[in-house]
Amino acid sequence: MGQYIVKLPDIGEGTTEAEIVKWHVKPGQEIREEDPLVDIMTDKATVEIPAPIAGTVVAIEGNVGEKRPVGSLLVTLDVAGAGNVAAGAQPEGAPARSAGAQRAPAQKKPARPHPSAATAAGSPAPAVRERETTPLARTRPSTAKKANGEATLISFSRTAGEGAEESEADESIGQGAAPRRNREKPLASPAVRRRAWDLGIELQFVPGSGPSGRITPEDLEAYAASGARPISGTTVLARRDGVEEVPIVGLRRAIAEHLQQSKRHIPHFSYIEEVDITALEELRAELNARYERRGHLTLLPFLVRAIVNAVAEHPQVNARFDDEAGVLQRHNAVHVGIATQTESGLLVPVLHHFEALDLWQVAAEISRLAEIARSGKASREELTGSTITVTSLGALGGLAATPVINYPEVAIVGVNRIAERPVVRDGQIAIRKMMNLSSSFDHRIVDGWEAAEFIQRVKRDLEQPALLFVG
Repeated sequence: MGQYIVKLPDIGEGTTEAEIVKWHVKPGQEIREEDPLVDIMTDKATVEIPAPIAGTVVAIEGNVGEKRPVGSLLVTLDVAGAGNVAAGAQPEGAPARSAGAQRAPAQKKPARPHPSAATAAGSPAPAVRERETTPLARTRPSTAKKANGEATLISFSRTAGEGAEESEADESIGQGAAPRRNREKPLASPAVRRRAWDLGIELQFVPGSGPSGRITPEDLEAYAASGARPISGTTVLARRDGVEEVPIVGLRRAIAEHLQQSKRHIPHFSYIEEVDITALEELRAELNARYERRGHLTLLPFLVRAIVNAVAEHPQVNARFDDEAGVLQRHNAVHVGIATQTESGLLVPVLHHFEALDLWQVAAEISRLAEIARSGKASREELTGSTITVTSLGALGGLAATPVINYPEVAIVGVNRIAERPVVRDGQIAIRKMMNLSSSFDHRIVDGWEAAEFIQRVKRDLEQPALLFVG
């Protein structure tokens, strides 16, 4: 039996260090070849380091949230055969054991034999792989910081739930189903949460049969069919004490750093205007009814078409500002970032060359980008390169907002909710469908007058939708 040392591999693109996002193994655990060892996040992406060989974990190096240099030791394995280092020896170039290192107890089970166990000394570091996605996976995102003067958002992957073992379904899906522990969030997909909302069911009381107690659609339907609801009087008012400390690591830390960079560098100012979209909504309904086979049109394709028309007159808005070099890059192409909320945080997939697509192509592309962002399948190219960003909270859009610019862009257009309001038209009160646009601009590049002219042009095209198609 020998030892096999797994080091942090060189991911490429100039990466010198990576952050540990999640450990999948612990000392003393037996693993098979290709079992996941650890998730790491570089400046470009989150990747999984798989086991290059079967064996038993002797020690792991580093804590979640810790950044480690390329080539540093990650995992020590006991393996059948020679391994790639003599048992008990310190590998050449390996750093001294860190405070976060964890070692297995002295007594270990022998590693299960595997055809690949007899690996020659000096074997290369294990290949990294993109995270596989499954319907029961939990989103594990990552982000990119600044690369070649360009801040980039966001690549991510999906991992299984925190526990590696699958919990058994609760057989008592009845009137007395026990709630989860206080403040313990039930695991469920967005589709299951929407279904529970429609049924009026609190997921807190639904037993889950998926990994780590994840609630599956079958669990929810079975609970609903049983007519179960929380027992009356189970909610007790009581004092709550204590403080939960949550390390800000991985995607959340990347989002925090990106937004801090944006607010630190960019002097924001916001401009809010209301838009009468009654005619646009009538046109949209007509197009959806007449051309149903081509797909469903939402408001966003029309809005971004209006933005494309407006930036032709105001190219200063469709730009990226390299404040270190003092250079403004004004783009002819319109690459629109579509802010998309996922279970783990905000991602901004990019719709490239919007100016060359028709409304239905744009609608299909927006739907595709949202889906791959939420499922973890978006590539780095699909998450970078935007020249202006659109953000919308849909029905939760509120009356107004002050969106944060996606650095290093110079503008972001926010969409608030659509509502029927009484307005004055030709001296008469009429009920119209109204919507506010809340937009922010980089005051170093865009003056208030130019921002107002830009938004007024967008408003004109939305209120008179025929203008969307004549430029």
